[in-house]
Amino acid sequence: MATRVGGFRRKTRHKLAKKPSEKGKISIRKYFQELKKDDSVCFKAEPACQNGMYFPRFHGKTGKIITKKGSCYEVAFKDGNKQKIAIVHPVHLKKVR
Repeated sequence: MATRVGGFRRKTRHKLAKKPSEKGKISIRKYFQELKKDDSVCFKAEPACQNGMYFPRFHGKTGKIITKKGSCYEVAFKDGNKQKIAIVHPVHLKKVR
């Protein structure tokens, strides 16, 4: 049986890539943003910062903040019919109004 080749970011060439106009330094405001409980957020990856990144399949999904865990946040969201929780760094979260 063949073993799976590749790591966490395999097959994400376009999903986790920035446009040429957006390349450069990470936004400090986004890196240190404070979110409250029950805030609605969208998973939007910052490719330059790998720590605290969610699994790429969840890219674009929306969820609610449950609690803060260290410098990251626990986010509850639905994946199909199943409720899941991801621990995500705030640089990968975009607040939804």
